[in-house]
Amino acid sequence: MTTNARSPLTRLIRPQSIAVFGGKEAARVVEQCGKAGYRGQIWPVHPTRETVHGHRCYRSAADLPGAPDAAFIGVNRTLTVEILRELSQRGAGGAICYASGFAEAAAELPDGPALQAELVAAAGTMAMLGPNCYGFINMLDDALLWPDQHGMVHVDRGVAILTQSSNIALNISMQARGLPIAYLMTAGNQAQTGLSALAAAAMEDERVTAVGLHIESFDDLDALQHLARRARALRKPVVALKVGRSAAAQRATLSHTASLAGNDRVSSALLKRLGIGRVHSLPQMLETLKLLHVCGPLASNSVSSMSCSGGEASLMADAGVGKAVEFRDLPPQHLPELRETLGAMVTLSNPLDYHTFVWGDRTRQAKAFSSVMRGGYGINLVVLDFPRADRCDATDWTTTVDAVIDARRATGAAAAIVSSLSETMPETVATRLVAEGIVPFCGIDEALCAIEVAHQIHATWAKPAAAPVLSANLVETDITTFYEERAKPRLAAYGVPIPYGMVADRPENAVAIAERLGYPVALKGLGIAHKSDVGAVRLNIRSAGEVLAAASAMSAVAERFLVEKMAPKPVAELIVGALRDPVVGPVLTLGAGGVLVDLIDDSTVLLLPTNAQEIRAALAELKVSKLIEGYRGGPSGDMNALIQLVASVADYVADNATRLEELDLNPVLVLPEGEGAIAVDAFIRMRS
Repeated sequence: MTTNARSPLTRLIRPQSIAVFGGKEAARVVEQCGKAGYRGQIWPVHPTRETVHGHRCYRSAADLPGAPDAAFIGVNRTLTVEILRELSQRGAGGAICYASGFAEAAAELPDGPALQAELVAAAGTMAMLGPNCYGFINMLDDALLWPDQHGMVHVDRGVAILTQSSNIALNISMQARGLPIAYLMTAGNQAQTGLSALAAAAMEDERVTAVGLHIESFDDLDALQHLARRARALRKPVVALKVGRSAAAQRATLSHTASLAGNDRVSSALLKRLGIGRVHSLPQMLETLKLLHVCGPLASNSVSSMSCSGGEASLMADAGVGKAVEFRDLPPQHLPELRETLGAMVTLSNPLDYHTFVWGDRTRQAKAFSSVMRGGYGINLVVLDFPRADRCDATDWTTTVDAVIDARRATGAAAAIVSSLSETMPETVATRLVAEGIVPFCGIDEALCAIEVAHQIHATWAKPAAAPVLSANLVETDITTFYEERAKPRLAAYGVPIPYGMVADRPENAVAIAERLGYPVALKGLGIAHKSDVGAVRLNIRSAGEVLAAASAMSAVAERFLVEKMAPKPVAELIVGALRDPVVGPVLTLGAGGVLVDLIDDSTVLLLPTNAQEIRAALAELKVSKLIEGYRGGPSGDMNALIQLVASVADYVADNATRLEELDLNPVLVLPEGEGAIAVDAFIRMRS
């Protein structure tokens, strides 16, 4: 058994000796290792039993013949701390803490968080997974620190899948999709060692091809960024199923892990920046991993699709709507050969319905498939749902599989067989296809999602790596609120354009200022967060009488007034803001501004540090960007000025990262091209 010195966790996850502590669960670990054919040493520890499944029992960690590489601790939570301390002092490689009742149970057990801290201290420098953790399965070395049954088999190479949830891991182990799983790992509470560090250790194994993460809460930002860097360096892609899009999921996450899940849009932005593909269901994750295991990231998102049914071709075409995949037309130079092979009645298009004229004819099918596969597509799909093996004859379907294999061998193109239903892809067929370098997709939607993600990873890797995410610990002091008369000068010092204006303490002074500025002007009551809700904003005032009347009316809710030169009519209104995410720290938010903030969901997130290119790309994602481009013959907005304004805000946020709680510029007016962009309102909450 070879080892890899790159990760301190290697000894734990590729153990040559395993110690188990406890009764029933510990015995199951021994049983599973025996069933898998584990070739290392197994040392059960029990106070009274003489043997466990034929292995001699020891009375304590001190009695063991050596320091174990890995240990499974399946005892109560208090005794777990004691055993962990003994193992650490003995020089063990690492341990799985199975017991629950720690930080995840703080509501029921108030001493849980303190006991978890004691557990971490007891581990010292020794690696520890959990608590509240099943452990892991290593089917490359047949090493299982796993107290339950599972559905996995030995593999020579495959993917690593990691999750905080032991039950999710158990479910994944039962998949019958032909996905070779090398490592299946759980992290529980992530009290010491989190998913990212564990994934990085598995990735260093040369037999691992890709990594999948089921994430309830981000464990450590630096560790996640390290994982992304290693993934890029080793060319081993990572995909993540990050839960928490719904309020209910966020509540479940908090109760399960006793940690913060973070803002979901920030999560998407973070994963995208790091080149980690994001999926939204377990089937999507498994199918994407399958594609990445067989083909790796895809250089192109162009797809060809072939099926013997117009209904299947329509399903495929519709499934592509809203996904970043392209069903490019068949190359004209390949049409004559296809016409000759398929006959005059077949419409030569993509997706292609090749009818049943070549059904059961391996030679003609292979010729047709090869013609399409030579078209330079990122991947070539053949839709095929197998009949039930217990009631039907699948001979002709097997012939089609043979033809796809022939075409793949002849062309060397990336190829996949897609069943429209997951249950109509037999595991034996899927396993055979993987061995042939062909992806056996279960589900059309899942297949196209996998293709989209695989291409996104390639596109990110093709660009220079992004700078490390700005992360700053917050200064825990009182919060000060700066309304616009105090917020705007701070932003203006960083180059953010603001209207020229002055503060008046009486309605009469407001009139004098308006006369000095020149009409039209805007009048606002100061010290109010939502001024428009209480009538504390008046725009386009064109006379002294109007100023006096407006200021007098506002006196009921405001003691001072801001008089500003009225900004020109904009092409579009945006909101530019910043918030503090519990995981990432300060981030920028961009979106449709003004009244559109509450009417449409049109926003995006930018992580810091950022640059003009990233700002431009983020703005292009917004629906309101069409207005800036010149919607339906309207004037185009000053995009370059808007980008510079956002960059100036980013500089301000970065320089105040340890104190900034919230920043809001709404609206930011994008003026016609060449005339600039201007922030007409601002609000800042800052730690004093």
